[in-house]
Amino acid sequence: MIGANGEQVGVVAVEEALRIATEAQLDLVEVAPLARPPVVKIMDYGKYRFEQAKAARAAKKKQHVIHLKEVKYRPGIDVHDFDFKTRHARTFLEEGNKVKLTMMFRGRQVAHPELGREVLDRVMTALADIARVESDPKLEGRNMSMVIAPK
Repeated sequence: MIGANGEQVGVVAVEEALRIATEAQLDLVEVAPLARPPVVKIMDYGKYRFEQAKAARAAKKKQHVIHLKEVKYRPGIDVHDFDFKTRHARTFLEEGNKVKLTMMFRGRQVAHPELGREVLDRVMTALADIARVESDPKLEGRNMSMVIAPK
């Protein structure tokens, strides 16, 4: 048994441990049930649970969740639009997020997927300093998509 102040009391009968805990107006908590004999501690269980939850919230605040952002392009994209969208993809990568580059084909454009692939290759050369290809471009229906991740 471990006392309320953290001192080691020793091996004590269960009834005696419960009596000591009720005299101190605290709870008797089993800390290591698999140990022989089981280890119990006298503590305020409500305060202990509150501190555990507080530590879990602090740990959750510090973690960074990686999101998948999407930037959509068209095969006949103009220079300014290309630069604008690529700049957005760069900011997403700098924030630590993955980016899905989607090439949307309309009408007869789907007959020339090489034009879309050229645009995606231009994007990769523009972002080669901060990004790596996670999945190569693949044509799925009327869209060609690829995923890039920060280096």
